[in-house]
Amino acid sequence: MKFLMTTAAAAILTACAGYSGAACAAPAQSSQAGGSAANAQDPFLWLENVESERALEQVKAWNARSLDTLQGLPVYDALYEEALEILTSRARIPYGEIRGGYVYNFWQDEAHVQGLWRRSPLEAYVAGEPEWDVLLDVDALREAEGEDWVWDGASCAPESDRCLVSLSHGGSDAHVAREFSLDSREFVEDGFFLPEAKSRTAWVDEDALIVATEWGEGTLTESGYPFVAKFWERGQPLADAQTVFEGEPTDVSVGSLTIRRDGEDHVFFVRGKTFYEDEIFSLEDDGGLQKLPLPGRVGFEGILDGRLIALLREDWSHQGTDYEQGEVVALSLEDMSAERVFSPQARQAVRGIATASDALYVELLDDVVGAALRLVPTAEGWQQEELPLPDNGVVSLVATDDERPDILLSFESLTVPDTLYHYDPSGGLSEVMALPELYDDEDVVVEQREAESADGTRVPYFVMAKRDVLEAGDAPTVQYGYGGFLIPTLPVYYETPARPQHGALAGKLWVSRGGVLVLSNIRGGGEFGPAWHEAALKANRQRAYDDFIAISEDLIADGVTSPQKLGAIGRSNGGLLMGVMMTQRPDLYAALDIGVPLLDMLRYDKLLAGASWTGEYGDPDVPEERETLLTYSPYQRLSADEDYPTPLFYTSTRDDRVHPGHARKAAARLEAMGKDFFYYENIEGGHGGTANQEQLAMRTALEYAYFVRQLMEGQEAD
Repeated sequence: MKFLMTTAAAAILTACAGYSGAACAAPAQSSQAGGSAANAQDPFLWLENVESERALEQVKAWNARSLDTLQGLPVYDALYEEALEILTSRARIPYGEIRGGYVYNFWQDEAHVQGLWRRSPLEAYVAGEPEWDVLLDVDALREAEGEDWVWDGASCAPESDRCLVSLSHGGSDAHVAREFSLDSREFVEDGFFLPEAKSRTAWVDEDALIVATEWGEGTLTESGYPFVAKFWERGQPLADAQTVFEGEPTDVSVGSLTIRRDGEDHVFFVRGKTFYEDEIFSLEDDGGLQKLPLPGRVGFEGILDGRLIALLREDWSHQGTDYEQGEVVALSLEDMSAERVFSPQARQAVRGIATASDALYVELLDDVVGAALRLVPTAEGWQQEELPLPDNGVVSLVATDDERPDILLSFESLTVPDTLYHYDPSGGLSEVMALPELYDDEDVVVEQREAESADGTRVPYFVMAKRDVLEAGDAPTVQYGYGGFLIPTLPVYYETPARPQHGALAGKLWVSRGGVLVLSNIRGGGEFGPAWHEAALKANRQRAYDDFIAISEDLIADGVTSPQKLGAIGRSNGGLLMGVMMTQRPDLYAALDIGVPLLDMLRYDKLLAGASWTGEYGDPDVPEERETLLTYSPYQRLSADEDYPTPLFYTSTRDDRVHPGHARKAAARLEAMGKDFFYYENIEGGHGGTANQEQLAMRTALEYAYFVRQLMEGQEAD
């Protein structure tokens, strides 16, 4: 059966005819090197065999011992019920995305553990009374198919009822993609189907996709992501899809995206050379590929008025004009001329950008406090308007549609519950719905302070506690940190709840019991733009750790807490931070919550997606970079002669991003040294560590029960 093709689809079929570079070269073979001779002597390498019987038996033994203690604390049940009530509350705001006059939302609660994919007409949603139409019930799907499906998102063809629904086994990054009809509410028989892989897809039209996936041996990068993109027509066997773009095995990944603006389709290919450096190619009308003259470190933010909107993460010189990192620029897709759109001031950073039909919306951080701007192109330049949102909190751009001028956005802080707003240029700002208080914040205060790091840099942090607790001092304190990958740590009320340091969960489970919460804005994050991130890259990684230590010492010097009552929490890159705190300054902490961590920094690049992060940490195979990694790699620095605080490690067997072997091997090494620790490995959950809200409530309760045990002497039964 033959299908009619759009102009874009036809152009894709001839893409390689107009380009002779690496993007269309023959596939190269990928190999992943083993460890060094030193790594080969690691007695705990067997724990990297994720699902081996021996490894899982060890995990089960650690789990049983740790759960017996932590879940046996009298405070645990109350913590679990409090966490579950918040995480499954039906009063939570149903955030979603706008498409074709609807708001699409994925929802989980106590009755829908795995979740519902649903939509409401935008008009009803903005009026604060959504009319939900369930598209897919994941709990029912799991039961019907006997699979441990976890929702992983959906992408829909333009002006069509067809979508690709992604489902993972147990929450891993690898997923299955299945074509779904919004009209029939069913998966399409003999429709598009992609087997389990870390695929990247983009709709060209209703009958064609661009797919980057695992095509066989030698088609994945050293980081485990695809680098070969193919054009796939409806009715065609996947194996017959035609290659249209290729990167190299040494890249991080290759992907594509299509954007429809003003009735015109724009097709782009993105070659991720490193975690931070991309090459962007546009598909021309004649089927050729044009490499865009943008710097490697850049954010692709959308298209407006025939111009590609980009956020610069490095300085850029183009056609005689110099642009600075952190600026927003517009690149004409017709003649490749550029213009400056927005320039942040000192202590400001652009956190996000959203395109609407006639304007850009910019999410701005100003001294780690949020604001939102609307930028409209005019003959005289870009007209700027700040939206009239509350002060001293976090502003988030929630959803726009390229066919509409309006936007959904939210405001929150550690003590102010989320409020969702609708802004329409013709009607102004209106409140859509608000989250009720999820904990009693009476007498709770939030202060923004600064500490001086080892090199003299002033590093901000937030302190949240009851007023009388701060005044009394020497309080049980949990200090959160991340410090990497340009990700800021913000004082939010309820967002990305896999991190339980947010106002609602921490306020209910910790602050209400007399604890103090601290959020650390250390270097490596994005609080002050790309320069704040770059200050702690590779050889300068120690700066992030010095910043965290400086905040800990500041808290102790100011009498907020003491080493006997100070704990710290972090996950992923923040888990690495916790491992470094454990090995560099064990004297400062009585508890360390180490979640889904990187810990073996001499081997991290050989495990799962680790090779993609050498731009952040450095390459262990480069001698000088290896030496830097060795100065702080927690796994190598564990010592039988050191007195460590008893840590809590948690990870997931299904985490195919950060290998569970990091946490497993550190626990085994501590055990061999006769050191005590707690350990919890969830079988499901991927890098988030959990697959549903019940599992998240359990893990959150474990974490705070651990902190109560370690930091609140005599309060375990509270």
